Amino acid sequence: MIDLYVYYKVREEDAALLAPRVCAMQERLACMGATCQLKRRPESRDGLQTWMEVYPVALASFAATVEQAAIEAKLAEYIQGPRRAEVFMDLPPCA
Repeated sequence: MIDLYVYYKVREEDAALLAPRVCAMQERLACMGATCQLKRRPESRDGLQTWMEVYPVALASFAATVEQAAIEAKLAEYIQGPRRAEVFMDLPPCA
């Protein structure tokens, strides 16, 4: 299992238009059994917000499912630059 983090930039003026699309996409993914979170950095820089979708404890193949869902939800219309995905896995406990 992996934790998937997807982050991207959003113009402040597009945030209210993008949020419902991301939420609808994540609702569809949740119906498939995914745990979904949406976060953003508290500050903006140069009129851009940084958003992050978090999908903890997912199958490694789930990254492709998320990207296909993002295409279907037409998120790219409101995203500045690329969506970047990072995958992390658990390490054995230290204690």
